[in-house]
Amino acid sequence: MYAAPTDQSQPAVKPQFNQRRNNPFSGLMPVLRKEAIHILRDPTALFFTVVLPMIQMLLIGFAINTNVRDIPTVVYDAAQTQESRRLLARFVNSDDFAIVGYVNSEEALNREIIAGRAHVGLKIPPDYSRRLLAGDTASYLVLVDGSESSVAGAALNVSNAVALRESLERALSGTGRTTLPVEARPKMLFNPDSRSANFLIPGMIAVLMQMMTVLMTAISIVRERERGTLEQLYMTPVKPLGLMVGKIVPYAIVAYIEISILLVFMRVAFGVPIKGNVLLLMLLVTPFILTMLGFGTLVSTKARTYQEATQMAFGTMMPSIFLSGYIFPIENMPIFFQSISRIIPTTYLIQIFRGIILRGAEFQDLWKQGLILTVMAVLMITISAARFRKKTG
Repeated sequence: MYAAPTDQSQPAVKPQFNQRRNNPFSGLMPVLRKEAIHILRDPTALFFTVVLPMIQMLLIGFAINTNVRDIPTVVYDAAQTQESRRLLARFVNSDDFAIVGYVNSEEALNREIIAGRAHVGLKIPPDYSRRLLAGDTASYLVLVDGSESSVAGAALNVSNAVALRESLERALSGTGRTTLPVEARPKMLFNPDSRSANFLIPGMIAVLMQMMTVLMTAISIVRERERGTLEQLYMTPVKPLGLMVGKIVPYAIVAYIEISILLVFMRVAFGVPIKGNVLLLMLLVTPFILTMLGFGTLVSTKARTYQEATQMAFGTMMPSIFLSGYIFPIENMPIFFQSISRIIPTTYLIQIFRGIILRGAEFQDLWKQGLILTVMAVLMITISAARFRKKTG
């Protein structure tokens, strides 16, 4: 019997192969395994994705305290009597004021506030006790630093509350008075209208300067490394230190141009007056710029790609905003975070900006901030140069 030949040219399609072809999740596990290995091999991205948000939460949860306490206060007690000491004790017991010094003149009282060593000044006049004993209203002067808007409102409210409490106790003591015995006379300095722009803009310029200088230097060097042009410079007879300085100086000039533009824009667009010497401001900004450019160079030696350099630069933003005194007073932070704020260069630049722009501070008021920034600049450039030399070597 004749049998028809079978067609061997087209093999039958296996059902298993069809199922894999129609399954959208076919090969999912190998892809998942590959991506997991890629993440584990990139610790920098893992740090900025997982660890950095936890650090930011810790900063906001533990370091930030919107309840103003221990406001640095300087006292000029011209009365030097039992009644004046009783009034000062009320300020201390309120826990809102921390007396940091005593002066012997109103000029010295103003100088302490201008220098930023105190945010509140109390002046008790020499006739304070005499007016109390005579049945008249005795008043005292409360000078409040308006450049610290987060502190100013609390200082005014508490000083009025202290006067009211002292008056009520004296009125209820059976003297038969019909007027308040004690009256507070607050005076807002440097920012009498309590404009938020006067408080925020100078500090914002300091934060922007930090971000700009670090980002410019770090990205430029990493980009040259990615393109291979930095390796070409290594082959030239230029020493590593000279190479690093040559890379930094142009960006320092750009930083000076940028800060000049921001100051003009602040004055014209936002109407923030500049009460101090602009040349002094530029002088004290110099060590800060060198510190941040050195830090940017250090970041570039750690970062391998443009994305890593950007992440590291942006990672410095959160501490500079929340721990530098830009928005929240440093005095209200726990001791540990106060210590961290003292090693953040932006902390001292914000003090310089607000001191010169808003309070008209002079070199004698800000030389300590300038000295600290100079030490930071020397240390950062030395460390960056050593790291840069090691990389080029």
